[in-house]
Amino acid sequence: MIPRYLVDVQLSELPVIEKDVIVIGAGIAGLFTAIRASEHHSVLMITKKSLLDSNTRYAQGGIAAVISDEDSPDYHSQDTLVAGAGLCSDEAVDVLVHEGPKGVRSLIKMGTQFDLENGEFALTKEGAHSQRRILHANGDATGFEIVRALSETAIANPQIEVWDDHFVIDLVTQDGECCGAIVQKPGGQRLFVKGKAVILSSGGAGQLYRYTTNPEVATGDGIAMAYRAGAYIQDVEFIQFHPTSLCYPGAPRFLISEAVRGEGAYLRNIKGERFMDRYHEQLELAPRDVVARAIVSEMEETRSTFVYIDITHESPDMVKHRFPTIYEYCLKYGLDLTSDWIPVAPAMHYMMGGVKTDLNGETNIKRLFACGEVSSTGVHGANRLASNSLSEAIVFGRRIVKRINELTELMTVPISDNEAERSSSSIQAVVEKRLKLQKIMVRYVGLRRDAKSLAKGLEELKRQLPIYQSILTEREEYEFANLLTCALLTTEAALSREESRGAHYREDFPLRDDEKWRKHTILHRLHGLTEERIKDA
Repeated sequence: MIPRYLVDVQLSELPVIEKDVIVIGAGIAGLFTAIRASEHHSVLMITKKSLLDSNTRYAQGGIAAVISDEDSPDYHSQDTLVAGAGLCSDEAVDVLVHEGPKGVRSLIKMGTQFDLENGEFALTKEGAHSQRRILHANGDATGFEIVRALSETAIANPQIEVWDDHFVIDLVTQDGECCGAIVQKPGGQRLFVKGKAVILSSGGAGQLYRYTTNPEVATGDGIAMAYRAGAYIQDVEFIQFHPTSLCYPGAPRFLISEAVRGEGAYLRNIKGERFMDRYHEQLELAPRDVVARAIVSEMEETRSTFVYIDITHESPDMVKHRFPTIYEYCLKYGLDLTSDWIPVAPAMHYMMGGVKTDLNGETNIKRLFACGEVSSTGVHGANRLASNSLSEAIVFGRRIVKRINELTELMTVPISDNEAERSSSSIQAVVEKRLKLQKIMVRYVGLRRDAKSLAKGLEELKRQLPIYQSILTEREEYEFANLLTCALLTTEAALSREESRGAHYREDFPLRDDEKWRKHTILHRLHGLTEERIKDA
């Protein structure tokens, strides 16, 4: 159903650009890995908008790492494994918790300035963490500070070339190796960019859903192009919906950080009642999937479209100092975080699954690596522990570069042309098609699922398959094709997993089933859907 390439091209006729390492995307994963790779290689960073446009920029809470003497890697590991609901890789989690502090020190050397209190790191606590281990910057603007520091470092580096406003259409492979990518320039000209290694750091697929905390650029491009190239896609049924995004007329779905609850905020229904005691012993600090479903249940019971988050009982000075970005943003819409209850509702936030990698970030396609949200390293399992994603990016970015340093030079190989024949004209009304896809995902593949709704969603999505036989030329068309690929994969995986675990909740299979389903779902363009049982440690 999904072709190998999105476009018909004669690769032999395209201009060729050669670099040692090609980084597709930005954010903390792309920037950190590019900077590390530049120590021994020439690097090309390709972004479809700019270095500042990524999910990282909007990350408020912070980065999780064992810094305090009261904390330990064992504590961090246990919290991660519990949140991951039995699907984490023990080895990957062990790598994360032990190498995370070193990664944080690297960020500091690259110019990131984390908040301090009395000369020590100001550590906070978030949902499902047993210890204060979250470093933050400028209160609630951690992601922006990291992107600022890394972008400045990358731009000043003569070994790194940055292409803004370029779109990577497809990966090019030869004999089981990735040797580059087909790239479209802002004016429409296409190039073949060739490299010794290609790193996907293109982020997630938040735009699958109408309500998301992700920016417009999060259209699942890396997952889709890797799937077309023959990479394994793992566990994409696990979509994390952030429990608390701003839900107010005229305002975008702005993220109200989990750290607000970490600092003592309450959740209240529209009657003003706290309700989390009916759903979990950890109350507002329960895992995100539990909190999100609890909110939906309260919304249904009270026939409301939102609940409230309330931190008015805390000091106004503390709230303004700790959450300046959230405070100022809400104030633009007439909401005062220090005195008002803020209306919130769940929104798509993070995809736990993605392109399957090993502990060095390498995929089953040699020389193709994935880092950040686009990847599935095994760290997050069925439900990501808050603030582990930024740590994962730097830990596995470092490992990717170490593996690339071991690679031999890419041999000059004959590149076969893409000979698919597309005859129909380009699709029309992409905006309408994209909105329809998002509505399908919200209605049939949302927070709560069942076989009937998932099958209906899959049926609706398949009606859009003719796009793959269309002649595509514009970025919006490529993005829609990629979103459709991710939507099909997510829905197929969700229909296959007949249990409830972590962020995947089936109303027709409401219980977790370790005997049958302690395994990963794996999707491949040629082999279809298979399963991989998790070995006990």
